[in-house]
Amino acid sequence: MSETVAPVVRLPSIPFAQRLLKGSGALWFLAVIAGQWLFVYYILAAYMPPTLSGAWERWDEIGLIHGFIEGDLPGNLGFISHVLLAAVITLGGTLQLIPQLRQRVPALHRWMGRTFLAVSVFMAVGGIVLIWGRGTRLNDVTGLATTIDGILILVAAAFALHFIRRRQIDRHRRWAMRLFIFVSGVWYLRVGYMAWGITTGGAGIGERMNGPTDYALAYACFLLPWAVLELYLRACDSRAVAAKLGMAGVMLAAAGLTALGVFGAWMVIWSPHV
Repeated sequence: MSETVAPVVRLPSIPFAQRLLKGSGALWFLAVIAGQWLFVYYILAAYMPPTLSGAWERWDEIGLIHGFIEGDLPGNLGFISHVLLAAVITLGGTLQLIPQLRQRVPALHRWMGRTFLAVSVFMAVGGIVLIWGRGTRLNDVTGLATTIDGILILVAAAFALHFIRRRQIDRHRRWAMRLFIFVSGVWYLRVGYMAWGITTGGAGIGERMNGPTDYALAYACFLLPWAVLELYLRACDSRAVAAKLGMAGVMLAAAGLTALGVFGAWMVIWSPHV
């Protein structure tokens, strides 16, 4: 009587799974970098010419939010400062997360980090003031979502500063990554809209941005990337090969959806104004 021996299935080793996980994370980061640099180019190319020429009323032709109010000089200056600083913080944030820059030019990393923290706090507070003090919002539901994101920016900035002062580098790095996610909330919102629109045809999006999808995306634009980041960090710390492989698949999906959203945002939202 012969016995059938079941084949032994060998899972990849932990080092291999870790490399795969890190590689998939790098792909997501590269998709984000490409999209954020395109966003910076859009901001500078679309907002700088009307600002420098004094045709501030043309701001309202660029985005969904009406930024120009006749006779409101402080508010107008606050609005355009917020927009242009978004370009600074977006570019600076991506550079801060490049490990080669941290290792080879540590002094530049430190000074950029201080600038990033300061501008993040300024923009979070300024954004909340614009939303509720100036009415720069589409509706109260999305305004509340942006406010929560602003509060998370303040919390993450405080922890990042706290841990770097204590020289707890790894904990500082993780809070800096969370800060980057929260600061990028507005960018993720645009990318999320485009990815959703391409894959579903825009299901649930209201004519005045007041549909169920609009409300969901207003919160998902920072909560979903945050959740992906936390799962990624935990998978990196895990000794389970299956957890690393599974998370690598999630990261590849996130990279693909991000790239799709960036393509849609460039074609539909950004490039027409450049």
